[in-house]
Amino acid sequence: MGSTVAQSGLFRPASRVAGQKQDVWTIVNEAATTSPVQPIINMGQGFFGYNPPKFITDAAKEALDKVDCNQYSPTKGRPRLKKAIAKAYSPLFGRDVDPETEVTITTGANEGMLSAFMGFIEPGDEVVIFEPFFDQYISNIEMAGGVIRYVPLQPPKNGATEVSSAGDWTINLTELEKAITPKTKMIVLNTPHNPVGKIFSKSELQAIGDLCIKHNILILSDEVYDRLPYTPFTRIATLSPALASRTLTVGSAGKNFYATGWRVGYLIGPAPLIHYVAAAHTRICFSSVSPLQEAAAVGFEKAEAMGFWEQSRVEMKGKMERFCAVFEELGLPYSKPEGGYFVLANFAQANLPTDYSFPAHVAERSRDFKLSWFLIMELGVAAIPPTEFYTKENGWMAEDWLRFAVCKEDEVLEGAKERLRGLRRYMK
Repeated sequence: MGSTVAQSGLFRPASRVAGQKQDVWTIVNEAATTSPVQPIINMGQGFFGYNPPKFITDAAKEALDKVDCNQYSPTKGRPRLKKAIAKAYSPLFGRDVDPETEVTITTGANEGMLSAFMGFIEPGDEVVIFEPFFDQYISNIEMAGGVIRYVPLQPPKNGATEVSSAGDWTINLTELEKAITPKTKMIVLNTPHNPVGKIFSKSELQAIGDLCIKHNILILSDEVYDRLPYTPFTRIATLSPALASRTLTVGSAGKNFYATGWRVGYLIGPAPLIHYVAAAHTRICFSSVSPLQEAAAVGFEKAEAMGFWEQSRVEMKGKMERFCAVFEELGLPYSKPEGGYFVLANFAQANLPTDYSFPAHVAERSRDFKLSWFLIMELGVAAIPPTEFYTKENGWMAEDWLRFAVCKEDEVLEGAKERLRGLRRYMK
C-alpha cells in the first residue's frame, strides 16, 4: 500500500481534477475540528438537523422489505416515483406532465445537473451562470468540456448598512446579453437562489427567457428549494410554450423531505430534452437507489393531503425569523430571504483584531474567509464565506458577507444566537 501511494506521483492526474485550491468545505471543517470552542454549532452547511417526517421514514423502512426495491430500478426511475412527481407538478406547471417521457430520476439534483450538462454541452460550448453560484455548477460544466461565462447579481446598494430583501440582488440585463455569444448553449438559473435566497421575479424571468429565445439557448432551472417560497414563486417553464420547450427544471426529493443524504433528484422537461439527460445519466451511474425512490414516491403521494408542504414552508420561515433576530439585536444588516433556508448577513461593521493570527491559507483569502475562521475559533459558530461562490474578479462583492443555514432544530438556532452575541465586543 505504501509503495502504491509513493508511486502515485508518477501518474499525472487529469486537468479537470488537478491543481484545485483548498476548497471552502475543507477550510471550514479544519477550523471546526481545531477550534477550542466545542462542540461547534454548524450553521454553514445546508444539511438538516432533524429527520424526515415519519410517513417518509416509515415508507423507506417498508421498501427495504420489498424484493424489487432492493434491486436495480429502471434507469429513468421507478414508475411509481415518476407518476407521483408528474401528478404533484402538473398543477404547478399548468399542464399534464407525462411521467414516462417528461420526468427522469437522478442520483440527487447535482447528478441530474451533471447529466444535463453531459447530455447537451460539447467541448467549447458556453454556459452562462449567475454569481454567486452553487459551486458544483463549475466542476459539472467543466467536466463536460463547457466554458463558463459569469454574470454577477448586483448586491443591494445599502446592504452594508441596513436590512435589505434578497430580491434587491438584481440582474444587469445589459451585462447578461453581453455574456451571450454564438457559442452560448445554455443558461443556468437558480430560484429560490443559494446562497442569496432570491426568488427571480416574473419580469426578470421573462427578460431572461426572451434572451434565450432570441439566441436559441437552453435553460437549466435549478429549483431545488421550490417548496420553500416566502414570496410569490414563478417557474420560467410556465411563462410560455416557447420557454417550456427549452427548459429543464431540476428538483430534489432530498431538499423537499429533509433527506439530503438520500440523493434522490429529478428533472422535468419536454420529452426531447429529458431523453438525452436520461441517456447521460445511464452512462454516469445507470440508476438511483431503489428503496429511497419508493419512499420519495410515498412522500409525493401523501404530502399535499397531509398539509406537509405548507407546514414545511411555515416552519422554515419561522426558523429564518427566529435566527435572524440576532442580527437585529447586533445591528448587523442581512439580506432577508424570499425562499430557501440560507441567509446572508453583512459583517462590515465587525472589527477583526488587527493582530489576530490566521493560518497562511486563510490569511491569503478574502475577508469573509477570515470572518468565518474567526467565528469558528472564537465563538464556535460555523458559517460559509460566500466569495467561494464567485470568480476572483467579482469576489469583492461578497467579502463582508457570511452564509448561514437555518435548517436546524430550534435549540441549535438559539445556541448559535447566544454565541453570536459575543460579537458585541468586536462591533464598530
